[in-house]
Amino acid sequence: MRAFIASVLIAAAALGGGWYFWGDYFATPVTLVEIRRGKAAEIVYATGSVEPLRWAKVIALTRKRIEWICDCENKPVKKGDVLVKLDDTEERASLSEFEARRRRIALDVERIRGLVARNASPQTTLDQSITQLQEYDARITAQKDRVDDLQLRSPMDGVVLRRDGEIGEVANTGNNDVLVWVGSPKPLRIVADVSEDDIPRVRSGQQVLLRSEGFVNTPITATVGEITPKGDPATKTFRVYLPLPDETPLRIGMSVEANIVTREKDNVLLVPAEALIDGSAFTVDQGKLVRKKVETGIRGTRMVEIVSGLEEGQLIVSPASAALRDGMRVNAQKSSGSAQ
Repeated sequence: MRAFIASVLIAAAALGGGWYFWGDYFATPVTLVEIRRGKAAEIVYATGSVEPLRWAKVIALTRKRIEWICDCENKPVKKGDVLVKLDDTEERASLSEFEARRRRIALDVERIRGLVARNASPQTTLDQSITQLQEYDARITAQKDRVDDLQLRSPMDGVVLRRDGEIGEVANTGNNDVLVWVGSPKPLRIVADVSEDDIPRVRSGQQVLLRSEGFVNTPITATVGEITPKGDPATKTFRVYLPLPDETPLRIGMSVEANIVTREKDNVLLVPAEALIDGSAFTVDQGKLVRKKVETGIRGTRMVEIVSGLEEGQLIVSPASAALRDGMRVNAQKSSGSAQ
């Protein structure tokens, strides 16, 4: 009898140990992070590109072949300097024709004026000839303007930022409409597009954290300058201008990501955004999940402020998932990092 009782006790102990072992083995693995205090920032995300504050594009108005283009990239130019010459053979030929006809009409005017003075011709004939002369004067002026338009000039004092096109190519084909960019290398600004959903939170003077693929390890900041009054209904965005300091490492034409800080709070409880699901977080008590309803404040891209429901130093599950349930048995491991 004693042997039988001992066997039953040993079997029960083995069964209990096996149940504990297998229960722990099949428990859902989760990672715990500690709640810490820090600075919470609410941001508005935008994308944009770097451009000079003052710049202009030199564009061909007509489809013409390039006869000459300056070798002037990164060189200073003055307003009115010729940067590109387009083929003007046809326009100059028309100008010569108009000038030749004008000379002929001018001779006719003088001849008819003499006849009118001798009463050998009516005044109306002279008036018609003078009108013709004036018409050709206007034609010649307009044609000279057309010839001059084929010499593309710098619209401002500045530096040639970029030059496109080569001698022999055809301008104004759609592929190379802009032949020369002229502008001032400093100061620079970012022209960013902000969603119409976020624009009500953006104000002039707010700090902006910038990220560029060319300077991933360099902190770059700016401030919000002007906000365009009218948005683009097609893209549902508003244009925001971010002035840059002269010492900025960014270059003209670079694309950037802008995080506009719209609100900040110091010394608040922070948890990772992935630790929250449906307004709740999970803690672990004796190997089981405990669901905690929380009230949140500022929500950043990575961290979320906790207003109530959790305390500093508590361990919570991160990341959480929809598969987690209150009371579920878990195998919890503390993360080597923190919630900050």
